[in-house]
Amino acid sequence: DDGGHLLWLQRLDGAPAISSHIAPAKAHTAALGRRDSKGYEDVINGGRTAFLSAPVLQGMLEGGVAIMKAGQCLGAVGVSGVKSTEDAQIARAGIAAIGL
Repeated sequence: DDGGHLLWLQRLDGAPAISSHIAPAKAHTAALGRRDSKGYEDVINGGRTAFLSAPVLQGMLEGGVAIMKAGQCLGAVGVSGVKSTEDAQIARAGIAAIGL
């Protein structure tokens, strides 16, 4: 939801166990920040490493996509388990599949 609370989690057969921890963290970060988690990764890679100590933001890697409608954050989708760019593509495809 928009507060970053986990509503649903699915780990596919064969996916690394750690994915079930990383994906919700990415979604949580995207929902609270109301922007894709990649934005935080870019800021950190750009040298602003202080973001690494931000409280409650543990998924500052590409793959968390905020669900925005009419300027409001409805929640977010987080994906982990493949390349980070593919994680984000899969998250966007999931959002599109439900018509948002």
